[in-house]
Amino acid sequence: MTLQAAGRQSLVDTVVDALRAQLSAGEWRIGDRIPTEHALAEQLQVGRNTVREAVRVLVHAGMLRSRQGEGTFVVSAADPATIMRGVQRSGVRDVLEVRIALETEAARLAALRHEPADLERMRAALDAQRALEDAEGHLAAGSLERYADHDITFHQAVVGAAHNAALSATYEWFSSSVREALVSGLGDREVPQPRHGDHHAVLEAIASGDPDAAEAAARTLLDRPKRAVEALLAER
Repeated sequence: MTLQAAGRQSLVDTVVDALRAQLSAGEWRIGDRIPTEHALAEQLQVGRNTVREAVRVLVHAGMLRSRQGEGTFVVSAADPATIMRGVQRSGVRDVLEVRIALETEAARLAALRHEPADLERMRAALDAQRALEDAEGHLAAGSLERYADHDITFHQAVVGAAHNAALSATYEWFSSSVREALVSGLGDREVPQPRHGDHHAVLEAIASGDPDAAEAAARTLLDRPKRAVEALLAER
């Protein structure tokens, strides 16, 4: 099989696409060692350096893993970048539902495992949010993006307080979609705006060490915008 770069796509990108397609099709199973650079270069009719660069891209993407002296092995048949693009195309309701699943469990664990520094990060984020509001609780002009950043920082602090590396990594990966949905909601007058009282309820429940109260507070915080979005979708 001879590959040719299409348009502005480089030959390395073309090889990446070809290897990704083979992985997705199950040509190599998870745990399998893929063919050598020489074998792949012959199969694809490209140079070994091109294959080497393409493999590096897929190692960085988390689909392959190289072991010194052993070869390169399949870690995943799914490209995380493709999954991320799917998440980014999700609607606000979808993002909220996933947030509820992640953040309620994070709050429960945070109540059991938090450290003083975790609570300080949460408080600092809420204080920074409050500083962007006027006396009536309205956002200052041009501060929407910063307000969203502080909100994300608060929720990341809640997840971090769970002290679960896998949960933190998952939420960090997901947080760009959370921020996008949040900015969209903040700019929509029909969507209820975040309440400081709801955020502080999560913080206080975590600080109290009560996992049930922390889970309930996190659910309450996200349930209001979720119900509003569902009502808007029903009207449309």
